[in-house]
Amino acid sequence: MGAGHSHGAPADLDLSRAARRASVGLLLAVAIATVVGVVLLWPAQRPEMGAVGTGGGGVQSVAPVVTGRVLSLEPCPDTFDSEQSGSIHHACQVATVEVTSGPDAGRSVPVELIGVSAVSGVVPGDSVHITDVGDANANHYALVTVDRLLPLGLFALAFVAVVVAVAGWKGVRGLIGLVVAGAVFFGFMLPALATGRPAVAVALVGGSAIMFAVLYLAHGVSMRTTSAFVGTLVSLLATAGLGALGVWAARLSGLSTDETIALAAQSEGLSFTALLTCSLVIAGLGVLNDTTITQASAVWELRAAGSHLTRWELFTAGMRIGRDHIASTIYTIVFAYAGAALSTLVLLSIYTQPVDLLLSTEPFAEEIVRTLGSGIGLVLSVPLTTGVAALTVGGAGAAVAASVPRRAKRAHDHDH
Repeated sequence: MGAGHSHGAPADLDLSRAARRASVGLLLAVAIATVVGVVLLWPAQRPEMGAVGTGGGGVQSVAPVVTGRVLSLEPCPDTFDSEQSGSIHHACQVATVEVTSGPDAGRSVPVELIGVSAVSGVVPGDSVHITDVGDANANHYALVTVDRLLPLGLFALAFVAVVVAVAGWKGVRGLIGLVVAGAVFFGFMLPALATGRPAVAVALVGGSAIMFAVLYLAHGVSMRTTSAFVGTLVSLLATAGLGALGVWAARLSGLSTDETIALAAQSEGLSFTALLTCSLVIAGLGVLNDTTITQASAVWELRAAGSHLTRWELFTAGMRIGRDHIASTIYTIVFAYAGAALSTLVLLSIYTQPVDLLLSTEPFAEEIVRTLGSGIGLVLSVPLTTGVAALTVGGAGAAVAASVPRRAKRAHDHDH
């Protein structure tokens, strides 16, 4: 029995070393590919998406936006609209706004709040952004948007405070990873997409960069994190492939909203089917990270608690945990997408159409493909990450050797 055990342990250790070398090699290859991809896909020139072209081919000048403070609100005169339909499109208020920046600072000017802005809950004292749309003979200020930085900033501070209070230093590292991920998304991915770079390639390269930042900053540089990274990467590739297949099979154009139609009018060479696949990959990235790091940690903890377990026993035990995780996370994906598209779903449900016809409409079909594609990638990430982690942590013999305290090992070596 003793001889058999001594012969079995080295094989486990050799296989563990091979798995570790393979993981590190893949990690280095992906890092190099990510850097090369960012260089190749980096946007050379960012278009002026908000500019309005003139007939002569130039760019129409836009009046500067200034800040103001609402002093009072009054209903619009009855002559504004003879049709009292009560709809949002006919809502109207006149706000007296004190201009607080620009050449007209200190003046009080009337600003009409029409439609959505009239029912947004603006009250005296609120800060707003306005712009002069009048001509050289007379000023006429219009609302650009309500200044929402204060409530958004307070929510952000509350989020940071709760994360740091509960998660401590690991939460701080997670927030740093989130900042880096935001920089990648807004500094590279969005400009690259706006300049017509291949959307799926941008999603994969940007997603890989985000994974490096989020996983290693939040969870530290270790083989456990590398196992999660490998599982996330393979699952992300599967999600991209499934998403592209679903978009093609469902004959989706990617032009189901007013925003995408407006973007199509201002962009050239941008594939909206690829952009839809890109959105699917990005949307699934966060939940994939959550699942893979949980599975890798579960396998590591199982190994620490059961040094006698074989790799197959580690895998099966990890999969039992993973199945519970899948069952709960699927609901997260479905309801996250349903919440994001709630207005569209409610609008479409109002129409008195058969269910099969309703599900075939492009907005519904987009959400179904997006949800199912991310869901399949999520489910696949569990066995992939669990298998990689079970191979990486070492076999039963390696775990038994690793369980001996270091001080005892040094004392044993000194005595000999």
